[in-house]
Amino acid sequence: MDSVLLSRLQFALTIGVHFIFVTLSLGMVWLLLAVETLAWRTKDPAWEKAGRFFGRIFVTTFAFGVVTGLVMEFQFGTNWAGFSDFAGDVFGTPLAAEGMISFFLESVFIGIYIFGRNRLSRGTHWFSILMVTLGATFSAFWIIVANSWMNTPDGYVIENGRIILNDFSKVIFSESLWPRFFHTIDAVFIAGALFMAGVSSYFYLKNKETALAVKTLKLAIISGFIASVLELFPFGDMSARQIASTQPTKFAAIESLEKTQKGAPIVLFGIPVENPPHLILDIRVPYVLSLMAFHDINSEVKGMDQFERDELPPFALTFTTFHLMVGLGMFFIALTSFGTLLLHKGWIFRTKWFLILLIVSIPLPVIACQLGWITTEAGRQPWVVYGVLKTTDAASVNVSAGEVLTSIILFSLLYLVIMIFYIFLIVTDIKRGPQPLNEQQEY
Repeated sequence: MDSVLLSRLQFALTIGVHFIFVTLSLGMVWLLLAVETLAWRTKDPAWEKAGRFFGRIFVTTFAFGVVTGLVMEFQFGTNWAGFSDFAGDVFGTPLAAEGMISFFLESVFIGIYIFGRNRLSRGTHWFSILMVTLGATFSAFWIIVANSWMNTPDGYVIENGRIILNDFSKVIFSESLWPRFFHTIDAVFIAGALFMAGVSSYFYLKNKETALAVKTLKLAIISGFIASVLELFPFGDMSARQIASTQPTKFAAIESLEKTQKGAPIVLFGIPVENPPHLILDIRVPYVLSLMAFHDINSEVKGMDQFERDELPPFALTFTTFHLMVGLGMFFIALTSFGTLLLHKGWIFRTKWFLILLIVSIPLPVIACQLGWITTEAGRQPWVVYGVLKTTDAASVNVSAGEVLTSIILFSLLYLVIMIFYIFLIVTDIKRGPQPLNEQQEY
């Protein structure tokens, strides 16, 4: 057994589970802010009940996110001592900012949001969810700062075998930050929108709180449509051009460009083969990849032939996860576009099969976010800090494979229990539905 590979699997497990709750809570909080704003300004009981109900779902999800997030940072010291020693001075700074500024802001105001309802003025209570929303977004910002720096490192020098920070602004605003930040925030917003749309559809089909369901479904469908289109353009376009410019090995792998060429084609379909990396039964459209990468159909795009084999990421995994993510993204555009058309025609509440499809689609944006994360992290390999520190040099040397495997088994069992408990709580809450206003206290 390889302790480095096992350590990578352990980190993938812990952050992958945590990211489920981050995706749902961060995506939901912006819609919750919209619902609470409408409840405050219109004083409509349906919006009021929607705010209380989805607020309860958000708080539960946030709590599970905190629990599953606690363990992650400890792994940098236990399993990745080489990385911590080499790059900790730079990498730890945005993580410290996230914990001391953003998470603190978010945690304080979520308490006010939970316990301040009916005790504070409506405006003050609305301000608390605004601060929670901003705190959650700022928290994501600092995490993406740290991860973006690992993909496009800048603002440092290497002295005595360690990375030393010399320009914090370049660490924060690395070349990949804004494309990754907007792409990620928009992706989780789609997850929140389709979650709300699916739950609202369930309420309507069960003839439960139909006034609430009509309002929240309209909000979710329209928001999801706008976010899905933005994810393709401009945010997807920004991300593609950034990767082509700064991480050509990743770009060549996700697009299966075997040879450097001008007028490079884009892949519509193909079955990846790992060694050597290539596609079979592939269908390609000429010039589109060059246009996507550099906005010029005749531009040259570097292929996998330009790099040593040990500098390329795992081809099949990177290619497959990326294209599954893109395929789901196109599905979200089609789903929300059709939903918007049905809303415009006044047919959506008579189209039962579409409401059922919205319910079935609830987990798909979460899966898409997981696929995008795998593409990003696997596509950076064999580097932890791209072009600077390799994964094999970042792992702890004193942790045995058996110890890591034991921790993976224990974590897997623990996270299985946590996920079952979370799903049970959420499903129970949805089946129970919004409570009458005169029966509600806080949550």
